[in-house]
Amino acid sequence: MRSELFGALPDGTPVHRWTLERGGVRVRVLTYGGIIQSAEVPDRSGRREPVALGFEDLQGYLDHPGPYFGALVGRYANRIAGGEFELDGRTYRLARNNDPNALHGGTAGFDKRVWEAAEAGHGVRLTRVSPDGEEGYPGRLAVAVTYSLDETGALRIAYEATTDAPTVVNLTNHTYWNLAGAGSGSAGGHELRIAAARLTPTDGVQIPTGAYEDVDGTRFDFREARKVGAGIDHNYVLDKGVTTRPVEVAELSDPASGRVLTVATTEPGLQLYTGDHFEETLPFGPGDGVALETQHFPDSPNRPEFPGTVLRPGEVYASETVYGFSVR
Repeated sequence: MRSELFGALPDGTPVHRWTLERGGVRVRVLTYGGIIQSAEVPDRSGRREPVALGFEDLQGYLDHPGPYFGALVGRYANRIAGGEFELDGRTYRLARNNDPNALHGGTAGFDKRVWEAAEAGHGVRLTRVSPDGEEGYPGRLAVAVTYSLDETGALRIAYEATTDAPTVVNLTNHTYWNLAGAGSGSAGGHELRIAAARLTPTDGVQIPTGAYEDVDGTRFDFREARKVGAGIDHNYVLDKGVTTRPVEVAELSDPASGRVLTVATTEPGLQLYTGDHFEETLPFGPGDGVALETQHFPDSPNRPEFPGTVLRPGEVYASETVYGFSVR
């Protein structure tokens, strides 16, 4: 475990990089945005390569914030319709940074903040306080996110938050995976399995309609492993629902390298995004990475029929996701 200076923001705020290494896996995490800058894992021949898309320097993240490469996303991951929601009879208006909706916490969400960091066992614990009214969200939210590696090299992300006023919370990590190696080309040939028989269909601006739609007989059916393909940015309703401990819900594999990524989570949803909209100035092309974002559902604050995302004083928001690595 080590920390090093990675650069500084234009205002001079220093950004550090923490390196975690265990079980043959090396993961680098930035204090800027809680970003997973890289994750290096071995293939079937033992050769270790980076499998998470990222930039070699801080400027890359500052110049290209849109894809949220590796970022810790909050206060609310995914979209909130019209950039507003009602809570306890009061309407809160957010930044419409994905016109006409709010996306991933707003214009300056958690992905664009510098976090305090401290060593925590075989990992790093990031903390910050989001003040009342930040990006339009109510309540002073104290957040802690711990990235750690277990003895097998699995990457565990544990999220915690408390508030002094009723608010909504939905945290995730936005890493794009390419198990053939970051920068190796399209990940569309990876094979994917998701334990979900339904998804939440969306309207023309990617807001859930409120319905649940069966994946049976559609291109969205990954209940049995098949190629990822392209053109998917949808929330899957995980069969397991909300759980107190992480349960395996997905497996991504690259037949050529033999690398396998498993996803276990306490969350009820999984956003599958095939990275089709990367801008031309990026060092990665459309489809070069697959995002598997564990989450509560998009627009839940406006959808009482969805699992709730309201956090009240005296309660603790707790969520955990584990990314496991192996070969076959």
